[in-house]
Amino acid sequence: MSMSKPSLGNVGLWRGGGLLTPEIVVAAERLGYGTVWIGGSPATDLAIAEELLDATSEIKVATGIVNIWTAPATEIAASFHRLEKTHPGRFILGVGIGHRENQGDVYQKPYSALVGYLDVLDAEGVPAERRMISALGPRTLRLAAERSAGTHPYMTTPTHTRFAREIVGPEVLIAPEQRLVPGIDADAARAVGRTFLSRYLSLSNYRRTLEQHGFTASDLDDGATDEAVDALTPHGSAADLAAAVRGHLDAGADHVCVQVLPAREDPIPTLEQLAVKLGLG
Repeated sequence: MSMSKPSLGNVGLWRGGGLLTPEIVVAAERLGYGTVWIGGSPATDLAIAEELLDATSEIKVATGIVNIWTAPATEIAASFHRLEKTHPGRFILGVGIGHRENQGDVYQKPYSALVGYLDVLDAEGVPAERRMISALGPRTLRLAAERSAGTHPYMTTPTHTRFAREIVGPEVLIAPEQRLVPGIDADAARAVGRTFLSRYLSLSNYRRTLEQHGFTASDLDDGATDEAVDALTPHGSAADLAAAVRGHLDAGADHVCVQVLPAREDPIPTLEQLAVKLGLG
């Protein structure tokens, strides 16, 4: 499908919605980050996106992601149009199916549910080129290529980015999230990484994807090996962290959104150092 892709910039910021503030996003914009991604499942009214757009002038604001099971498509469409009216061209609607473990019995035929959700967005006039899909496997990646601007994978590595590019072709946006742990103390950084990974390695969609793209079950069991932790939550100097971002870009990503860990600490110092190493601004 031919469509005009949104311009996200090469590097952005991913942060849980509850931890995002206008001050952080203003700083990210000043430093040259192209897009801020609201992590988690933001409320249907997208009030947080509106707050961040109001506080800035150029940076794009995207959802990473709106959960199709908890955010009715008609209501999300109305919120999209409200944001588009006041901040034309600056909001990107990222949607996805979430996790089976979190949704219970409602999680039935997720692919069909996603298709139906996109059908409603179409009917409500949300342009395909202004939405992205959190896609991991081939079928959903192909859907993202056909019915959106591209894919926003979470909890992946450059190996998956390379795989996704092969599936979606050269014209579709790939915008993976990348976790980063600043600091050269390996033991301390790995402790941070393991704490973060403890939740995600028990979720079936991420676990399946990781085991299909470079990891074995033994790599990921019992808190994961040091090598797996280093691959999934890279740590080190600003130069090391920049190299992790470039790994996705070299593998075919158009945009990489960085998540600075620990999540509750101020990300701005790391964002400042990373911006210098990546030549942003």
